[in-house]
Amino acid sequence: MKRISSLSKSCALVVLLGLTLTACQTKLSQPTVSLARQTTYGDTKAVETVTNEFGSTDLQMIAEKMVGSLLEDPVLANRPTMTLTGVRNKTSEYIDTKSIMNTIQTALVKSRKVKFTRSADEMQQGVDELQRQNQSGLYKAQGKAKVGNMSAAKYSLEGEIVSIVKQNANTKDVFYKMTLKLYDIEDGSIEWQDEKEIRKTSKR
Repeated sequence: MKRISSLSKSCALVVLLGLTLTACQTKLSQPTVSLARQTTYGDTKAVETVTNEFGSTDLQMIAEKMVGSLLEDPVLANRPTMTLTGVRNKTSEYIDTKSIMNTIQTALVKSRKVKFTRSADEMQQGVDELQRQNQSGLYKAQGKAKVGNMSAAKYSLEGEIVSIVKQNANTKDVFYKMTLKLYDIEDGSIEWQDEKEIRKTSKR
């Protein structure tokens, strides 16, 4: 009888241990609740007022002003060729000036009033492709891009952005000015120029 009782206790202990492990495994396998912030899509054209640093609204305002001004100028009458040159950032903060110029270039290309050649930053990719087609021996003669037929840019689009920051205990005022110039590459003259000014003020 004692042996049977002891065996029963052992079986009960095994069953209890098994239930405990099962409960632990079930608890561990349950999905965890994420406390991450909910993400939503917003209007890309909405005015951004999160901070008074340079933002998407400033980029869009600059591009709209410059493109509108340039498209109205007679310098584009015969659909000239242009190239992009870097914009000098003379502010105290990081600004992706290449993104500003890409937005301007996109609008000008879509207008069909100007043609863009490769910029200095993009030229090496074009040279590599020409060499691949003409020197690798992989392509038949018909249809190959010939060396020496690239279009030279007549104008160079370049500029700079500056800022003036003033602040006291309660207010911070930031003034931005973007200047863009269109140079005739051959004679160095300025054929078009415009500016866009932006002022942003924040209070504590």
